[in-house]
Amino acid sequence: MAPLSLFYVLVPFLLFLTPALSTNSEGNALHALRSRLSDPTNVLQSWDPTLVNPCTWFHVTCDSNSHVIRLDLGNSNISGTLGSELGELKHLQYLELYRNEIGGKIPKALGKLKNLVSMDLYENRFEGEIPKSLSKLKSLRFLRLSNNKLTGSIPRELTNLSNLKVFDVSNNNLCGTIPVDGPFATFPMESFENNRLNGPELKGLVPYDFGC
Repeated sequence: MAPLSLFYVLVPFLLFLTPALSTNSEGNALHALRSRLSDPTNVLQSWDPTLVNPCTWFHVTCDSNSHVIRLDLGNSNISGTLGSELGELKHLQYLELYRNEIGGKIPKALGKLKNLVSMDLYENRFEGEIPKSLSKLKSLRFLRLSNNKLTGSIPRELTNLSNLKVFDVSNNNLCGTIPVDGPFATFPMESFENNRLNGPELKGLVPYDFGC
């Protein structure tokens, strides 16, 4: 009976630890993000890596299970780059990093954020292509990437995001044709302006494909 008794003691204990272990990994991910960023006005000062979880940090919102569901760093005067560690924020619903000086490429790992509803990266210095992995974000409703330095074409895979309501890539250096399938049939042309893009609304019924 001793092994069975030990089982009944250990299982509740391990279940109790599970949220703490999960949120600790989320805290590690955010601390790794902080190490990539320059923060001249100390908006990340409360991000203490010695805490069990990041739910007490400013600009971080958690749910009732202490999982990070929102990251609000818009207009925070931060610069630097993003890394694959953001993909560890499995419960994240809102990623708000707009109006900063963040550069580099948009990490492919953001495609792991299956619960993401809104991604606002507009008015930064992101470059490179829009990752095709973002097409895995089936809950995504708002994707704003305007006013960056993005290149390449708009991934056709994004047309499978049936819940997408707002899409804005204006003021980049994108090329090719504008998709017309799925939710893209409803997006206004202002969402694509000031790129090297073309579409039926711009060049008659048959879109001319600018080379990328």
